[in-house]
Amino acid sequence: MTETSLHMSKFRRWLLQSPPAEWALNQLRELLIGSLRQGPIPRHVAFVMDGNRRFARNHKIETVEGHNLGFEALARILEVCYKAGVEVVTIYAFSIENFKRSKYEVDALMDMAKIKLSQMSQHGELLDRYGAKIKILGQKELVRPDVLEAINHAVELTKHNNRAVLNVCFPYTSRDEITTAIRSTVSDFSQPLQPLHSANKRPFSESSIARNIRSRKLYALPDVPEVSEDSSTEEQTSHISGDAQKRTGSPVPSTSSITESTGSAVFSSSAAAHEHGGSPDSSYPHSPEDGGNDSLANPTAGLSSKISSYPDPELITARTLTDHMYTVGSPPLDLLIRTSGVQRLSDFMLWQCHEHTSIVFLKCLWPEFDLWQFLPVLVEWQWWRRRDDVVDKEVEMNMRSGKRWSLW
Repeated sequence: MTETSLHMSKFRRWLLQSPPAEWALNQLRELLIGSLRQGPIPRHVAFVMDGNRRFARNHKIETVEGHNLGFEALARILEVCYKAGVEVVTIYAFSIENFKRSKYEVDALMDMAKIKLSQMSQHGELLDRYGAKIKILGQKELVRPDVLEAINHAVELTKHNNRAVLNVCFPYTSRDEITTAIRSTVSDFSQPLQPLHSANKRPFSESSIARNIRSRKLYALPDVPEVSEDSSTEEQTSHISGDAQKRTGSPVPSTSSITESTGSAVFSSSAAAHEHGGSPDSSYPHSPEDGGNDSLANPTAGLSSKISSYPDPELITARTLTDHMYTVGSPPLDLLIRTSGVQRLSDFMLWQCHEHTSIVFLKCLWPEFDLWQFLPVLVEWQWWRRRDDVVDKEVEMNMRSGKRWSLW
């Protein structure tokens, strides 16, 4: 049964490669791709090229030959994608976990990647015809020096192409990418900013006041009395002041008025110091060694000036991490396809998958994947995209008219 299937596959391949059949198929392929371009096209498509080894076992051929047929399938799909108008194609070429395989298979994959990438990037070949540049995503230092040299050469040959991009994840895992992005973000936010007090900076600007207030709230001393204790103290003070007023007949200043007057005095002294050429914080020492009793009044002055000299970690958002990912500059992921019938992501593009990403699992093996398996996926994606656009327009129109809208 398997031998018959292999013979039929070879016969089919021989038949389709005959000049009349090849011409007819090319015309049909161009017609179908042209019809696809009439609708929305995904800007970013990712492939998990799975099933090469299983295809080799099913057809009783060497595993290396299965990977070789997988690269041929990749060339066919890249041509379809770039003809249809896809801007970025990302492929899962080699996982970091694949180093656990046999040395023979790992070395064969490395050699094949070196040869195939060099071939595709040559002048007049696939990537040059469609203006696609190669980007290598992953821990390149893990590959052999000769493979790294060939990869860098392919990147150098295609760096001037600007119509499309081929992201080659080699070697790569999404967890490693996210870890690298977090490490890079922490490194950026650990770099000190410019000094706060400069010639062009206003001493009492709104940003300076807000920064000081926030730093004092975040780094308050642990022995600050609680609210309940403050309220009871104020009650006792008001009671004592009331008794004193009854005995003396003259009003006694309350704790709040004393605090307000003390704050006004401190502010006035800071303003006076600024008028005489000093900084508004000159009355407060920046370290305990500076001496003076003002450190007791403002124990966090030096600390706040140090904290505010670094970027605020609250500014880190999802966009910040996205800008530190390997895929920075690429459009959002629209479509992710995995072959071989396995329904998992296998640590691939976990961060890039979002609420609008379509994830499709196909039963065909990767060497069997071509336009005829890819076409139904693109047509279905276009249908869903048109449906989402219609729903978004209806929601927008109902919101403008003030009507309530329900999906059902």
